[in-house]
Amino acid sequence: MITVYGIPNCDAVKKARAWLTARGLDYTFHDFRKQGVPESQLHAWAKAAGWDKLINRQGTTWRKLDAALQASAATPLGAQKLALSNSSIIKRPVVTWLKGDVTVGFDPLRWSEIVTK
Repeated sequence: MITVYGIPNCDAVKKARAWLTARGLDYTFHDFRKQGVPESQLHAWAKAAGWDKLINRQGTTWRKLDAALQASAATPLGAQKLALSNSSIIKRPVVTWLKGDVTVGFDPLRWSEIVTK
């Protein structure tokens, strides 16, 4: 099963869910706010995409963090702790695909490649 991770009111997540629905692809939605960040999945996402891509340094949440917290994200352990304590820092959506691919962010071209392979 395809799983979309994020928050429901995020524009990128809304686009992602609409894209999947329009193509008739079944998926489950994991709401970070209600269900939290699954720590076991976080490790897999970081391995697949890297912490640099997984941590959203362009968003409002990042800009609101103090300099010490931002600096802590420079190490894998610090980035992990930050993501677990503040799910809004994770770039959305994170999608795990049927064959094990992991994508971060809404990328319709990449997604089309994944679903047609």
